[in-house]
Amino acid sequence: MEFKELLTIALTSIRANKLRSILTLLGIVVGVFSIIAVMTAMGVLQSTIEKDLSDLGANTFQVQKFPVNIGGGGRDRSKFRNRKNITYEQGIAVKERATLAEYVGVETLEYGRTVRTKRYETNPSVTLFGENTDGLITNNWIPKDGRGISEDDIEYARNNIVLGARIVQKIFPHENPVDATVQVDGRHYRVIGVLEEKGSSLGGNQDNQAIIPITTFMRYYGKERSFNIMVKAQSQQLFTETMEQVRSQLRNIRRVAPSEEDDFAIFSNDSLIDQFNDFTKYVKYGILFISSIALLAAGIGIMNIMLVSVTERTREIGIRKALGARKRDILRQFIIEAVILSEIGGMVGVFLGILGGNIVALLMETSVVIPFDWAIIGLLICSFVGIVFGVYPAWKASKLVPIEALRYE
Repeated sequence: MEFKELLTIALTSIRANKLRSILTLLGIVVGVFSIIAVMTAMGVLQSTIEKDLSDLGANTFQVQKFPVNIGGGGRDRSKFRNRKNITYEQGIAVKERATLAEYVGVETLEYGRTVRTKRYETNPSVTLFGENTDGLITNNWIPKDGRGISEDDIEYARNNIVLGARIVQKIFPHENPVDATVQVDGRHYRVIGVLEEKGSSLGGNQDNQAIIPITTFMRYYGKERSFNIMVKAQSQQLFTETMEQVRSQLRNIRRVAPSEEDDFAIFSNDSLIDQFNDFTKYVKYGILFISSIALLAAGIGIMNIMLVSVTERTREIGIRKALGARKRDILRQFIIEAVILSEIGGMVGVFLGILGGNIVALLMETSVVIPFDWAIIGLLICSFVGIVFGVYPAWKASKLVPIEALRYE
């Protein structure tokens, strides 16, 4: 029998028992849906994180007191909390000694500030940064109007401020803010620049922030705090060497013994992506395990339905054999029918999984992701399930004796 003929017979059989076929397919749909939906959602999150991290600037890494992801129990948290602060002087010392770095920014920050003019004010959600002259470059903040922080601003601790685009939209809706005066925590600042709009990133809004000279920041908010050091390497080729140089110099500056581990954290875009992949790895394993159980149950359901189908179509099989059909023809017919049944469920599961997973993309207002690799893997798994659980009913059908099959009532 030709494959096209076998395919037609399989589809005709499935159409003839719609309700039974749909109920059988549900297990396959659920199993494939859960795999594809999770992989799509993970793909959306990874794509978003990679895009957001690229906004932080190329060849850039950051040094801070706490790791980005503080895992573990209370003992680990206590260990990080008991670390010595990274002081402003240590940040400046790194800047002077890191000869492979192109820029070294030193920063600190306060959350939840309000920026005011005489007529307007923001919500108390603005992040106020204190930056040195390299801070804007290493954060990839580009002034759209005006300028950034200068050496004179740092030396004389001037009350100058650079505003994010969202703040400007809120408190200067109809005028150019450059050279205007704003208030933060009751202190007056002259607006010297406005940053290019960047949008949301890593759960925060990159436009809802204001930057003042780091010396001004320390004068008003104190310097007994931990500072962050952002380093931009001269090139991708020197990135690793630059990171190791900064690590070595900071260990010397902080007098960390050779036998002790770093008492600070260094992370880059790649390390953050690796952490994300490590974190999601176990989620993927869990979903694969649950989906495997669903697919196993679906496979058993397919076998059961195929056995019922063989019983119902015994006379049909007898007639085919009487007309010359060989055992392998009957075997192929029922295996193809089982595979087609699985593939229809798989395609529905892939479609619903991509649709469901990309709801995350819509919620995060980012581009949709179609995991072609996992869609292909899902369909291959469906074929495997169809073959494995369709073999026994097909073998049973192929073993029927024509005379006995024709007598079957």
